[in-house]
Amino acid sequence: MTTSDATEKKPLWLLIEENILELSSEDLSEENREQTIQRIAGELDNTGYNVSHHGGNILQLRWAIDERCKVGRPLMKDFNEVIAALTLEDVADPISANAKLVRNLGEAWPKLKGSERKADVLRIVEKTKVDLLITKAKGLSGDEGIRLLIEEEMASEVITEELGITGEKLEQVNAEVEKEGAERARVETLLEAIEGKSNEEKVKHLLANNVSDKLIIEMAEIDQGVVDVVKQSIEAELKEKQRLEEEAAARKKEEATGPPLEEIPPDEMLEYIEGIREILEFSDKEKEIRVMCEQSAIPICLVDIAVSEPEKLDELEKEAEG
Repeated sequence: MTTSDATEKKPLWLLIEENILELSSEDLSEENREQTIQRIAGELDNTGYNVSHHGGNILQLRWAIDERCKVGRPLMKDFNEVIAALTLEDVADPISANAKLVRNLGEAWPKLKGSERKADVLRIVEKTKVDLLITKAKGLSGDEGIRLLIEEEMASEVITEELGITGEKLEQVNAEVEKEGAERARVETLLEAIEGKSNEEKVKHLLANNVSDKLIIEMAEIDQGVVDVVKQSIEAELKEKQRLEEEAAARKKEEATGPPLEEIPPDEMLEYIEGIREILEFSDKEKEIRVMCEQSAIPICLVDIAVSEPEKLDELEKEAEG
């Protein structure tokens, strides 16, 4: 999408009508009309068109002035008023807007219905849409204006020039928009996989796949209240899961630690001490001793004694023997 046709040569009929717009009733009087025609023809010669010495072009000028006199007002007065009244909603579809505009103005100005002029009018409608978009973008806060013009596929140079931003800034916002587009595509795929499920199941699935509340509400069309209820349910499930995991870890730790010293039966005490002594014959390094004791399921209380007070094992052995 481009900003305007300003750099392109305006069609002759439009230049003629713009000149006619400036004419007074005196310019169009019988005694002055021919002089006015010749003056306008000369001015149009300077725009790159040969009007003064081109039969078809001078005739086009004469017919336009005749129509102006017949209708009683300049075509461009009607045309400019209609263009000025257009809103973004009106020009959302420029082709439909153009057809409506030409149809309405064509009652008084039938030549507008010609295919060539309709094409010229369409370009003006499209330019009007661009101008309205730029005006709207300039009124938005933050990066919203940049985003609007990106979504409307406005040319990069137009965005940077009209909004007064750098190319780097535009690239940054473009990257964000592309990332958001990729996320939307991902969510669309997730939604296809859960089509027909209840809203609660959909929310649970989307949350499990790290989809934001905003996209769940927008793309799955589910109320925030439902999202909040499912979140609370998930939170309760997670808390219960955490509780069970903590209990399991505590049991595992308790099993790994073994019973306290005073709860070890004498016969088991003797077995453990014998095992420790065998391990001590292999190594005197604490880390290795602990690893081998753990592998032999020796209670941690005896392992601590073995590495810190090995002489105490004799005491414990005598007590166990009675």
